[in-house]
This record gives sequence, C-alpha cells and structure tokens, in this order.
Amino acid sequence: MAGLRLGPLLRYVDADSATVWVETDRPCEVRIRCGDGAGGAEHTWQVAGHHYALVPVTGLTPGSETPYEVLLDEQQAWPPPDSHFPPSVIRALPDSAGAPGVGAGSGTDASELRIAFGSCRWSATPSKAAHDPVGPDALDTLAATLSAAPGLPRPDVLLLLGDQVYADQTSEATARLLAARRDLTEPPWKQVADYEEYTLLYYESWLDPEVRWLLSTVPSCMIFDDHDVIDDWNTSAAWLTRMRATSWWRERILGGLMSYWVHQHLGNLSPAELAADELYAQVRAVPDGTELVREFAAAADADPACARWSYRRDFGRVRLVMVDTRATRVLDEARRSMLDKTEADWLRHEVLDGRGSYDHLLLGSSLPWLLPHLIHAAEGWNAALCAGERGPRWARRGEFLRQRADLEHWAAFPASFAALTDLLAEAGSGEEAPATVCVLSGDVHHAYVAEARWRRAAGAPAHTGGPAGVRTPGGRPPTSRILQLTCSPVHNSIPASIQAGFRLGWSRPGRWLGKVLARHGRLRRPPLKWRRTGGPWFGNQLMTLTLHGRSARLRLDQARQEKQGDVRLVTVWRDALTAARGAGEGAEAGGAAAVGD
Repeated sequence: MAGLRLGPLLRYVDADSATVWVETDRPCEVRIRCGDGAGGAEHTWQVAGHHYALVPVTGLTPGSETPYEVLLDEQQAWPPPDSHFPPSVIRALPDSAGAPGVGAGSGTDASELRIAFGSCRWSATPSKAAHDPVGPDALDTLAATLSAAPGLPRPDVLLLLGDQVYADQTSEATARLLAARRDLTEPPWKQVADYEEYTLLYYESWLDPEVRWLLSTVPSCMIFDDHDVIDDWNTSAAWLTRMRATSWWRERILGGLMSYWVHQHLGNLSPAELAADELYAQVRAVPDGTELVREFAAAADADPACARWSYRRDFGRVRLVMVDTRATRVLDEARRSMLDKTEADWLRHEVLDGRGSYDHLLLGSSLPWLLPHLIHAAEGWNAALCAGERGPRWARRGEFLRQRADLEHWAAFPASFAALTDLLAEAGSGEEAPATVCVLSGDVHHAYVAEARWRRAAGAPAHTGGPAGVRTPGGRPPTSRILQLTCSPVHNSIPASIQAGFRLGWSRPGRWLGKVLARHGRLRRPPLKWRRTGGPWFGNQLMTLTLHGRSARLRLDQARQEKQGDVRLVTVWRDALTAARGAGEGAEAGGAAAVGD
C-alpha cells in the first residue's frame, strides 16, 4: 500500500481550481477528493528514485471553502486517521475580477486578503523538550496557534521569500544522516552534496507536524535565495569562478536547482502554466525523469535565459510579481546587473500590464530594495571599487570585502537599483496608480518598514499632491505609497554585533558615514530618499499584510518563549499603511496569531 512521504502542500488556488503537491513512497495514483464533489487525480512521476505528484483540482465553487482528502490508489492517506488537526481545506477565490481578495475562511471578512510573509527558516523546530538554538520558530508557532483555535482568521496565502532550506548550514540531525552516506571530513563536509541530500532538508523542514498541516491548508508562493543553494550564491564573477573550480560545486548547484524545481517551483505555477510546461510534460511521460531534470538544471546554470523562476499571481485586484534575484544576475563587472535584459523586460511587462486593474502591487524580492542607509551606501561604494573606480588595488580590496560582508543586495547593482526605482515610480504614478506599491523582502535577519520619497528634479515645479514629501523626476509625485516591507527571519538568529550594525545603519551617524563612503566611491546621489517608519525588530517573526479595497494594514508578530515554557505569537507592531501617517501604533500587544487584525 502506498503512503505519503511528504505533503500534501496546497500551492496554487484561484476561483475554481487549485494544485496540491505530494511525495509518495512508491508509484501510485494520487486523488484529491473534496467535500463538494470537486477534485482531481494524477499518477506520480519519478525523479532520483522519489515519486511526486502535483494534482490539479477542478470544479471548485468560487468563494467556497471545502475540506479535502488525499487518496493513494483509492486508499485514504490524508488526513491520517489519528489526526488531531482541523480538516485541511481549499478556499477558492471569489469569481470576480474586481474582488479585493480571498477571505472565505472561518473568521475572515470575504472582502479582505491576508498575506503572511517572511524568509530564512532554518530546519524544523525541535521537539518541545529540546533546546532550540535559534529560538522558537514563527511558522511552527503560527501553525500551532491556528490548529488549536480553528475560528481564528488564517492567512489567505503564505509567501516564503527565500531560504526555505539551508544547504550550507545543516542541523546535527541532518549531519548524522549525511555521515551515514559519506565521509564528512571531505568536501562539502556537513553541507549537502546532491539531490538526495537536498530531500533530507525538505523532510526535516516540512514534516514538522504543525507546519505540515499549515502548508496543507494555506496556499503558498515561494522563491529561492542564496542558502537554498549556498551563502552568497552568484555574488560576483570572482566568486563564481572560485566555486566552479571546486570538486563539489557542480553536483551542489545541479542538486539545488533540481530540488527547487521539484519541491518549490512547480507549485508556483497555475494549472494552465503547468499544462504548457514542456519539461513537466516530458518528465510525466517517462518512467524516470531524472536525466531530463538534470539536463534542465545544467542548462539553467550555464545560461539563465534557459529558465524563468520568476512568476506573477493576481488575487482579485491584488497583483503579486515574484522576482528571481539570484539566478539571472549578470556578473561581468562592466555589465553587472541584478537581472539580465530578458528578465528585466519581463518584470517591467508584468508590473505595468493592465495597470489600473489592480489596487495594490506587491513585488516579491528575497533581497530588499531599500536598506539601512549606511549599508546602502556601503554596497554602492563597494560596487564602484570593484568596478575599478579607485584603481586595481582598491578593486581587489573591494572584492574581498564584497564576499566577506555579503554586499550583494539591489544597492550593490547600482544600475539595477536605479531601474527598479524608476519602474516602481512609474507603476505608482498617474490616475491608474494602485493605492500601494510594496516590495516584500527578507534575507537580512531583521524586520523593518521604509517609505520612499522622491527628490524633485532641478527646475521642476514644486510638489502639489500625493504622499507628503514625495517627488518624482519632473515634479510628478507618485499617487501610490511606495514601501519596503522586510521580514526576516522566520527561524534563525543574528549576532548582537550585527544587530548593532543594522541599528547604526539606520541612525544619523550611519547616514553621515554613508555620505563619506559615497564621496570616496564617487557615487551619484540616489533619485529618492527613504525613511524608516517601523523597526528595526529582531527575533523570529512574520508580517501580515491585510488588503481591503484600496486600504492596507500591516502587522508584525514574533514567536516568544513564555516563562512557563509555552511559545506564542506576540503582536509587536501594527499600522494602517494607507491612513494618514503618524507614529504608528507601535505598542506591544499579546496577539493570538499573525494573520491580520
């Protein structure tokens, strides 16, 4: 009898269809059976001895909430017979292009869309009796809270913004499994080496009982960041040359891209996109798709134009554009950019296509667009040095510093930072502009909110409208509020010394030091200013963005250990993003769950 090895994960959901991802322990037919007669079935396909299925579910009633079961060869495998969790459900979008959101679940307003997001989740939370070296897991705590109180409002979608697994920082439990396969005194030591070892990371992360239930009932959108492959992935041409010279890098990058395609990427696609995906069709049509996926990964590594990891999702009148900030980089110092031309053109099209048809634009970028001011200046200064602005000796020093200090965000790609800034200003300007343009990010192991303010071009008329203080080139202010929302980590840590560095980065002395670096690097002044309006916050945390018509509310929740040993989510900040600006509520409160107000 076939059994579930991993999953189910509820991935894509729209008004009348969904997809559910599973891994089974042998070949079988996987059927999703819903309470209202909707459902679907697929036979498993194989990669590297593992059996997977991504089942399209059709026949859903728009705006409905329906429980579902997973059957393997017509035998029920989910929910388990002894499960103490609430039923896994699929909540369909309302059947209206004008609908603001999802919100069909218990305790939710059907006109609201709740988006919970964060990044950087290291392994799984240990058992309750074990010591967790990085503190309580925010995702695990959210899942435990919601499963214990089914009436609480849930997120309508979960955005996982990178570092879903840590290929270069394995836990002691995973290291023991690696040691049973190979000699850990040889490269890549306790890091994962290949596809099979990547599967161990997903088991450790997604088999946590609470998280497994949460992922079975809340749709998820994902994108990779560096630790999904290795720290500093594609930082520079020098870094890549060094990595490709090692004996183990090729298997690591192939295993990373293969496992990402199987475990994360396919679930980001709609049923129509899946049906049009040639590789997916080929893998399903053969007894073993390992070589097909491996060849695809090798081609994607050699030429980023061979694969697109970015994607777009529309939730009624909310648009999400998730952008790959890792695999499509141009690393030649003379042409250095975060996105190659094909990817940049795609991003521009997806942001501006049908502008006026959405009330909120969300750009998912694992790496923040707006950083603490000192760090932004340091990355631009470093990029100038590496490009030769101060000569070969400074260029060598700059490359060493770039790799040591992880100077690789949008600011480290000055032309790309400027292009993204211009695109966001264009998207947020004019009569058809959305209420908000939000860049959702993680990576930096703290959370903050920053608001962009454009400078007025020389000779341009004074600003006469729009958000206070915002001026675009030519004197035309964006009518949208343009914000950087950063939330990280979900489950990780940050040394006190680096916390102090981030606080300095936001401070007035940090800005002054940044100006010194900018002068040394001969940097141009950015076309915008930004100010921190919330944070920085340190801890394991999740943000929730609640969208209703043209209004937006933001909430930050942290997982905290109580004196008696219990773990709960505590609301540490909330703000109405589209209300008149004030100081924000800013008070700590004992919130029950990070799922909106």
